[in-house]
Order: sequence, then C-alpha cells, then structure tokens
Amino acid sequence: MDKAIVAKKGPYELILEAGSYGYCTCGRSQQQPFCDGSHAGTSFIPIEFVLDKKTHVTLCGCKQTSVSPHCDGSHEGI
Repeated sequence: MDKAIVAKKGPYELILEAGSYGYCTCGRSQQQPFCDGSHAGTSFIPIEFVLDKKTHVTLCGCKQTSVSPHCDGSHEGI
C-alpha cells in the first residue's frame, strides 16, 4: 500500500465558495490541499466534496486525519 506524503504539518484554513472540490489524499499535489492528478500510479484517489455556500473549512495538511478531508489534529502526533 502506498504511503501518503505529509504536505503540511497543520491544517489549511480556507474560505471556499460554493462548488465541488477534490481534496488531495496522497500529499503529492502541487495544488495543496486540492488534487492535481499527481496520485496517478498510486492507490490514492481524491475525496470529492461539495459546498452549498461560501464556507470556512479546515482541511488536513498531514493526510493522517480520520475525518477526511477535515483536520482532526493528527498533525500534532507526527
């Protein structure tokens, strides 16, 4: 099984407009925290999520969260 790369030891705090997003789960994307297709050839797939309105989100940067795509503080243990 492939291992995710820690993209950031902390969350990405963003205000996102309503719409569909693809969260990077592999840590390889150059467009963190969003997928750019860099997972090709790995076992990772992005997590798709939809926002109905403009929303403040806290997305995981370390890729170790148990509540993807949201940060659960797992970065504190790495």
